[in-house]
Amino acid sequence: MRKIIVCLLVIMQVHTGVWSQNPGETIDVFQKNTDGYTCFRIPAIVQSTKGTLLAFAEARKNSCSDTGNIDVVLKRSLDGGKTWSELLTVWDDGNNVCGNPAPIVDKVSGRILLVVCWNLGTDHEKDIIEGKSKDTRKVFVLSSDNDGVTWSKPKEITSGVKKENWTWYATGPCHGIQLQNKKYKNRLVVAANHIVGGTKEFHSQVIYSDDAGATWKLGGVVAKPGGNESSVVELKNGDLMLNMRNYNREESKSRAYAISKDGGETWSAMQYLPELIEPVCQGSTLNWTNKGKNSRKILFSNPASINKREKMTLKLSRDNGFHWPFSYTVYEGPCAYSDMVIVSENQIGLLYEYGKKNPYEKIGFILIDKKKLQ
Repeated sequence: MRKIIVCLLVIMQVHTGVWSQNPGETIDVFQKNTDGYTCFRIPAIVQSTKGTLLAFAEARKNSCSDTGNIDVVLKRSLDGGKTWSELLTVWDDGNNVCGNPAPIVDKVSGRILLVVCWNLGTDHEKDIIEGKSKDTRKVFVLSSDNDGVTWSKPKEITSGVKKENWTWYATGPCHGIQLQNKKYKNRLVVAANHIVGGTKEFHSQVIYSDDAGATWKLGGVVAKPGGNESSVVELKNGDLMLNMRNYNREESKSRAYAISKDGGETWSAMQYLPELIEPVCQGSTLNWTNKGKNSRKILFSNPASINKREKMTLKLSRDNGFHWPFSYTVYEGPCAYSDMVIVSENQIGLLYEYGKKNPYEKIGFILIDKKKLQ
């Protein structure tokens, strides 16, 4: 009788596309060669005001290339990441690229916003950078008022957040934040990066909205080149820290950072965080919230290796992100992009790319007890 029950449960899971997760075990939320897509990349995750987890990714139709037919997709979890829904399409623009998802939850209204980038599927990044493409990178925002089940049509915001002489442009990729500091309370902030025409140098910047996502403005740009994909976090004193992928390898093989004291409108000089080594890859930061208030504790996730995308690791800072004495290795093998979410008072959720032969085989989700970072 027990074997029959187990078999029935397996059949139900296969039929619904939902799989359950044991504590401390990675569940595959997105997997290559499923749901009509060759590859899934670029994870981002948030928790709605109703407690629903929303896991976003780029669904790449014909290959794992950054160019081509790419859609933004989503899976939802109503039980803290133990089970996940079937695939939902957020934006499909035919053979074009829709990607770099940067979701934010407006905790005042409950609305979920998603800032994304677009380009023609026939335009390669190299051609966009060199100004030889048919079109350029554009920026859009979508929203959901029903917990991520359905989404608005994309609204273009390019003119407000991208200068005319910028070629390449990318948002996130990972969650944005809503500020708690009194002066800038409820401001929505998304990290981004760009390349100025005629150069091949990346710069990091942020964009922000003071009207719940209705309009967006370009925030401060980090003056020194070399910063790329970044993640922004609000510190306990209300300052913002921008944690950046770093191409200045001769100076440091670790993450770069800058500080803003005006809600992201200007940034300090770029500096480095030697404890946060990286193989030049995206990483994610997250404020360790305490009953909705900012904390001196900051979380960071990335492949903690200098030369290879491997060893997905969570690290904890207790001094506003300047030193990182606590760490936990989640996965030793090939891994790449990641994002984090506070699931409960005692658990962190990590959504990350990983595989056995290369990092782009799956995007998995794992619940991690906060005690592992004490």
